[in-house]
Amino acid sequence: MNVTDADVNMTAPVDSWMSLNDVVSRSMIVVLLGITINYINATMVHTFSSHYIFKTNPRYILFIHLVLNDMILLTVTVSLFLLAYIFNTIYVLFCALLIVPAVLTTQNTPLNLLFMAVECYISVCIPLRYSQLCTVKRTYAVIGTIWAVSFLSVLPDMILLLATESQQFLFGLVVCHRDKVFRSSYSVNKRDASHIVFLVIVWLALYYTFFRILFVAKTADANANKATNTILLHGFQVLLCMIVYVQPKFTQFLLFLFPGQARLIYFAVFVISQILPRFSNPIVYGLRDATFRKYFKRYLSCGVTKHILPQT
Repeated sequence: MNVTDADVNMTAPVDSWMSLNDVVSRSMIVVLLGITINYINATMVHTFSSHYIFKTNPRYILFIHLVLNDMILLTVTVSLFLLAYIFNTIYVLFCALLIVPAVLTTQNTPLNLLFMAVECYISVCIPLRYSQLCTVKRTYAVIGTIWAVSFLSVLPDMILLLATESQQFLFGLVVCHRDKVFRSSYSVNKRDASHIVFLVIVWLALYYTFFRILFVAKTADANANKATNTILLHGFQVLLCMIVYVQPKFTQFLLFLFPGQARLIYFAVFVISQILPRFSNPIVYGLRDATFRKYFKRYLSCGVTKHILPQT
């Protein structure tokens, strides 16, 4: 999937003309957005872990895995953004250690959405087999499979980096960008091919589940109609994920239109491609569910109250 996964990260070095105020203000915006979203997500994780009803439901387990995945991704990408702004270049091996979790969590997202759509399809189209097919044990096995597939996708890049690059490069400084670290033609071609395969599989599955559920929805079943809307939201989230995959070309296009606004463009593209999708996930999935929303609002309001009104 293109610079994509790691675009997750990478802004170009800070130009000498860029004012300190710009660096500080944009960094603060990114940090505050990251902290806010991670606080909301952490509250959702606490809500999930505090109630047995959620921990035994495959739907909630997949959802909270998506939330945890987003927390890791957001933490890593914000760190990479700040490093690019503050230090310009960092050591190659340290950069690689940050890029790997960024790539893994970016690739996990569409796969997680795929299995959430499959779970929705089973609950509506073959409900009599739901308890047999969608068990807690199988759900955790699916999560393990998601991580294994993503890890196997990036493992050859790490092996190639350590096996083919010189020690001078490995212990040198570089602009922390995936293409700057995993720079072999094999890595680039494999990345593009794997991105295409991932997205084709996910979109085919979403189309199939959507039209199957849509067919069932014609019976005017309320659950089927709700499931149809859910699949549409899965598609919307995958579209947001795809922003990361087209980010390099989109950035180049904007730089062509506005050549004097490079820093602003890098900042805006980062917010759109990395922060916006992370912000929408809790709203699209967590707050739409009446049961989860009831408990989540309780914990969120308690947390805010404790910060505003400290205990006496």
